[in-house]
Amino acid sequence: MWKKVLWSDETKMDLFGLNAKRYVWRKTNTAHHSEHTIPTVKNGGGSIMLWGCFSSAGTGKLVRVDGKMDGAKYRAILEENLLESAKDLRLRRRFTFQQDNDPKHKARATMEWFKTKHIHTLEWPSQSPDLNPIEMLWHDLKKAVHGAITFSHRAM
Repeated sequence: MWKKVLWSDETKMDLFGLNAKRYVWRKTNTAHHSEHTIPTVKNGGGSIMLWGCFSSAGTGKLVRVDGKMDGAKYRAILEENLLESAKDLRLRRRFTFQQDNDPKHKARATMEWFKTKHIHTLEWPSQSPDLNPIEMLWHDLKKAVHGAITFSHRAM
């Protein structure tokens, strides 16, 4: 069964620095060592939102989400990328689509879209983001991006 699941999710990608606090010890009246500091960027650091999917056969489309994602934008992303990703991954028509319980995912119009397209969705427990294996993919992607030299939205 799991080979026929197309896993999906959205994530926020910080473009410069990690979105986490770091603590270091230093003696009073001494400077921070440069290896213990994270530089900042004015006007151009920021973040982007991404939607992506994958299956046991590999990764599907990765889409940059411009602006705020609402139900209409989510359905447009699905319309342009979901079936093409399933086809590229050779899932055929009888695959199961996984999404979490975000309100835009469970909206009446979105669920009607799945019904019209004859796409089966996986029932998902509420408050369970850590169950989705795409979280490991996001972790690896963020690690790779932060390992590269990226300074702005334009560079992404």
